[in-house]
Amino acid sequence: MDSYSKRKFIISGIFLMVGLLFIVKLFNLQILDTEFKQYATRNVLRKTVQYPSRGLIYDRNHKLLVYNQAAYDLLVTPREVKAFDTLMLCNILKIDIEDLRTGLKKATDYSRYKPSILVNQISSKQYALLQEKLYRFPGFFTQTRTIRDYPYRSAAHLLGGIGEVNSRDLKRDKYYSSGDYIGKGGVEKSYEEVLRGKKGIRFELKDAHNRVKGSYRGGELDTSAIRGRNVTLTIDADLQAYGEKLMQNKKGSIVAIDPSTGEVLCVVSSPAFDPTLLIGRERGKNYSVLLKDTLKPLFNRALMASYPPGSTFKMANALIGLQEKVIDFNTKIPCYGAFFYGNRSLGCHHKNEYGTSLIESVEMSCNTYYCNVFRYILEAPKFGTVKKGYENWIRHLHSMGFGIHLNTDFPRGEELTGLVPSTDYYEKRVFKGMRWRSLWIISLAIGQGELGVTPLQLTNYTAYLANRGHYYIPHVVKAVEGEEQIDERFLKPQQGTIDSAYFEPIIEGMYRVSLPPRGTARMSRIPGIEMCGKTGTAQNQGEDHSVFTAFAPKDKPKIAISVYVENAKWGSTYAAPIASLIMEKYLNDSIMESRKWLEKKMLDADLIHKGVNLLNH
Repeated sequence: MDSYSKRKFIISGIFLMVGLLFIVKLFNLQILDTEFKQYATRNVLRKTVQYPSRGLIYDRNHKLLVYNQAAYDLLVTPREVKAFDTLMLCNILKIDIEDLRTGLKKATDYSRYKPSILVNQISSKQYALLQEKLYRFPGFFTQTRTIRDYPYRSAAHLLGGIGEVNSRDLKRDKYYSSGDYIGKGGVEKSYEEVLRGKKGIRFELKDAHNRVKGSYRGGELDTSAIRGRNVTLTIDADLQAYGEKLMQNKKGSIVAIDPSTGEVLCVVSSPAFDPTLLIGRERGKNYSVLLKDTLKPLFNRALMASYPPGSTFKMANALIGLQEKVIDFNTKIPCYGAFFYGNRSLGCHHKNEYGTSLIESVEMSCNTYYCNVFRYILEAPKFGTVKKGYENWIRHLHSMGFGIHLNTDFPRGEELTGLVPSTDYYEKRVFKGMRWRSLWIISLAIGQGELGVTPLQLTNYTAYLANRGHYYIPHVVKAVEGEEQIDERFLKPQQGTIDSAYFEPIIEGMYRVSLPPRGTARMSRIPGIEMCGKTGTAQNQGEDHSVFTAFAPKDKPKIAISVYVENAKWGSTYAAPIASLIMEKYLNDSIMESRKWLEKKMLDADLIHKGVNLLNH
């Protein structure tokens, strides 16, 4: 082969190889590699998430507590953005140019190819104007979703709210994407999977002006959003609103329960706030104001505050004393105006040198009686040591719902356990290896010292008393759409360790608390209703707290309640009247004329001594 033929062969080979390379590359681009196809598709196809309507929330009487209203988000795909009139867009959306630039940078940092929410919760008026001009802003588009609204403007702590998912939410549940909303606190959080529904997807064709021209392939690839399921609460909306009015300009809480079911009738934490403050574009600003408020309106006192139970705790010690047989129905203990131990004394407002009976000890709230009973319990010979007697005492309290999670349907992080100090607690802080002595922790006898209970626990304990030895786990959801019954754990009675035979004298004493002439809550007596209650004064570093717990009627009770009014001193002054008004409102649906003066006094009382600006509604 001559040199010419060789060169011709080589050149032909080169052309053939180049041709093959082009063919392989084209095959790869057009058949195997979908990247360029996706780029082209993005220019004519838009994938839009269809957000479902969240389930509605009703009260026990089917009154609407939470519903949805339309809201709109502006999204941006950075890769598709071209030069646009920033001033026009800012004027339409009522935002600053710097906020727009910051949002665009954040979206670009997240992904140049994926859409990101630039401005959320656009009003209907802004949305209408934006839609007319949207073709001028390539790379921008809108999506529809719903936000919550509240016709009653109450029960903010109980209901919770919704907000954007955070990084923890995204890691925990793959259902969510950046910019999605999720339940934040209360019922919205604990029943999130029921309320949220299921997202859908719609593929739409768009033109060169970024306007939607129709569905892609006739909607063949679309999936429909499935709305969230509705939830019916155990709460009475009118009772909840009334409780919040009574607690206005006061710090504290009200918790009411139906003892026969464990259904929560109202949960008031005061100061309260209008839940509509935490929806819409102003949510962040309003949240910041509430968070900085020194009255701590965001703090749910009903579930998360731990207070000494004070004298309301005395019935628990009486029952334990009866169960352990260190006292009986006829036990009388003299009171000389104080309980004396060593060179110290614990004062008592009651005095009866001839001996106070069990029923009188509840009626008159005798400190001396219960200090002695507490000693008898811990020093009972059958336990051998005070420490073992104390461990047995804890066992009884846990069965009443003190010092434990009640396993309610409130979010776990929002329900505290209170404090029933363990033996380890006292070993480290009090006894430190020395022999245990009951007198060193004698303040527990009257519900003081290190003992702490939440208002929810105190009401649950009252329901336990009303039921003569058992309670139903408190819960706030009565029914879920599509489910035959609520969780089975709410239907089973939680049996305590105290025999039902021991309750009648305790309940008789509680009944006499509201009777003249000696009852400590006689001013709060409800004519025609047999109320069983107990006043308390919970010691505090400042002014003591006013406490009252009660149930009614005496037989077949329909409501159990506890009220804490912080820094209000005597239980009979504020807590008892407020509790009696709530009970009367629930049982009779109105307040009788003879008690209107008491209602006005409670409504007008201002224990904060200043307005609470945007907290009240």
